[in-house]
Amino acid sequence: MVTCVLADSNGPLVSETQQRAPSSRSAPFTSVSELIKAELERISGADTYHLTMAPPVLPLSILLTTLPMILCYPSSFMDLEDNARNRTSIRFLAVGDWGGLPYPPYITPIEKATAREMGVVADQLGADFVLALGDNFYYKGVDSVHDPRFQDTFENIFTADSLNIPWYVVAGNHDHAGSVKAQIEYSRLSERWRFPDYYYELNFRVPRTRTTLTVLMVDTVLLCGNSNDYEDEQPRGPVSAEAANQQLQWIQRRMEKSKADFLLVAGHYPVWSVSEHGPTECLLNKLRPLLVKHKATAYLCGHDHNLQYLKESGVGYVVSGAGNFMEADMSHRQHVPRGSLKFFTGRQSTMGGFVHVEVTKKQMDLTFIQARGTSLYRTTLYRRDDLDAPAP
Repeated sequence: MVTCVLADSNGPLVSETQQRAPSSRSAPFTSVSELIKAELERISGADTYHLTMAPPVLPLSILLTTLPMILCYPSSFMDLEDNARNRTSIRFLAVGDWGGLPYPPYITPIEKATAREMGVVADQLGADFVLALGDNFYYKGVDSVHDPRFQDTFENIFTADSLNIPWYVVAGNHDHAGSVKAQIEYSRLSERWRFPDYYYELNFRVPRTRTTLTVLMVDTVLLCGNSNDYEDEQPRGPVSAEAANQQLQWIQRRMEKSKADFLLVAGHYPVWSVSEHGPTECLLNKLRPLLVKHKATAYLCGHDHNLQYLKESGVGYVVSGAGNFMEADMSHRQHVPRGSLKFFTGRQSTMGGFVHVEVTKKQMDLTFIQARGTSLYRTTLYRRDDLDAPAP
């Protein structure tokens, strides 16, 4: 079963209808359903679909205008591989800052080791998708949808069969130094690269249960501005205050409306971090109050090149930025709430790392894994409505 959404490359959000001027393009299809079915067959090869779209129904001419950016995501996992038929969980990987190098060999030893171990873990523990948390291409993103970096740093590196699954992508500060639009457009060319818009929503149902998971994929650079890594500065403020406010309002609306049992928000900049960049003041002011108010399960990010887990005011904070470099810096340890830091590693000897997440009917298990093949830390988060969960 799949859910399809329209991604508006000129504005925010996939799950809300955008009004546009009608197109004059002639249509080879006689109905909206025929049009959508043809696009679904092109994407997935399936012949049965569950289509979810926000009302009002768009005119056919508008759908044709947006057709190249119709993207489909699983709304349940009833169609998993045969060997997962009896599964009762959603499993995924989260990795950030994995974006190689802009010169030969276009990868780092840490990215190579991380990619290899991600393949092993996805095969042994299972993974339905990957969350790619930004800085996908160092140091200045990509120039066009045909940039060879897509092959040199992504397709030719994450080659394990177990990683031939959807990669849901957000942009980081280095991606914004190039063309984020090209990364979005690459979704049309790749079997697994899923980047419908600068920010968007994913909804899943745990197989064989009624438990739901929502992931809000947000663009923290649009929200807070870019930053200079070499000077360890805070984001300089959004290029467009209007666009930043639109995204913030969208985040607020989606969180207010969410009835999901588990609610995640994923971006690039950290809310809390003890490492080089430290807490992001913009996100502390704009995003953290929403995470706490609406009882988000966790916020996932990268930016600092290590693995961290913090817990504050009932919200888990996952830093998974060890996909390409490792940094042991803890210079901002005094700038996070006392007792909030639960785990940290930035040792070069780990050769990078990532996080494996498993969501079951009643809980979410997070496992922090180093690229050398060892589980370093594990913690459990509970449903937003679980009154019996341990106190934060």
